[in-house]
Amino acid sequence: MKVTDISDVVSRILAEKIAEKHQGGSVDMLWINGENFKAMKEAGLLYGPFTSTLPNDALIDRDTLQVDSDFTVPVEGMEAPWGVGQLNFIYDKDRTPAPPTSAAALLAYAKAHPGRIAYPMPPQFHGSSFLKQVLLELADHRAPLYKPASEADVPRITAPLWQWLDALHPVAWRRAGAFPTGSSQMVQLLDDGEIDLAISFNPQDAPAKARQGLLPTGARALVFDIGALTNSHFLAIPYNSNAKAAAKVVTNFLLSPEAQARKADTDIWGDPTVLSLTKLTPAEQALFKTAPGLHKSIAEPHPSWMTAIEKEWKKRYGH
Repeated sequence: MKVTDISDVVSRILAEKIAEKHQGGSVDMLWINGENFKAMKEAGLLYGPFTSTLPNDALIDRDTLQVDSDFTVPVEGMEAPWGVGQLNFIYDKDRTPAPPTSAAALLAYAKAHPGRIAYPMPPQFHGSSFLKQVLLELADHRAPLYKPASEADVPRITAPLWQWLDALHPVAWRRAGAFPTGSSQMVQLLDDGEIDLAISFNPQDAPAKARQGLLPTGARALVFDIGALTNSHFLAIPYNSNAKAAAKVVTNFLLSPEAQARKADTDIWGDPTVLSLTKLTPAEQALFKTAPGLHKSIAEPHPSWMTAIEKEWKKRYGH
């Protein structure tokens, strides 16, 4: 079932627990991010630990990827990694040969090219991730961002972000009177020549969209000099799933070399694999058309910071 926001599914599972529907739940497996994982884990909404029972779990690349924690929250076998996300900016090298590679440079670029820079409105995922990426660069001290946000830390740590946005909005796309709905609209605006940078969380998105004819052949991925905000996305099973065994079979299949190679194909999706290619047979390695191609990474903050940033953003700039 396709949903607009996975948090609606999390709310449904929580409602079932409150109603004491501990068996025969309406959801058997779900694809979640760190914020929702934390909420489900704390509320006891997850089945597991189960990942050690999956044969393909042994193929996961735990040496390189951040798969044992999700937004700093220990996974502890309660969800299985499925793919890797990295915040990157897509640009057309033929139109923008020298794109900005830092938050400071992006602001300077926006001032020199009014109306050409945009980002989605939080709490849309790409918009919130963009704000975290900027904050990680601008914050005087990053260490507090990897611990639960406190009332004392939030104003002090986030102050540079609001100063930066106050300077950006007057020269942003539509003067920040409107915001793109998400990455897909940003790609369309970039293709139409209305903006110069689109935001993506798939490091292979630029070549994939170019091959699909959704972007010019000059489309390239760009990450900031400090690194790309990086996380792994996961598959989980609700505690009251009606088909736990079947959900584990499906999850194990999605971790197979065949499924991971198809997902990594830029003609299909281009989402990087979570498998270690060195753990695969030569025949399995040959399934992958390209290497994972990951950029320099910077870890996700604790999920409480996303909540704090979104709340303050709405207070300052919400419509």
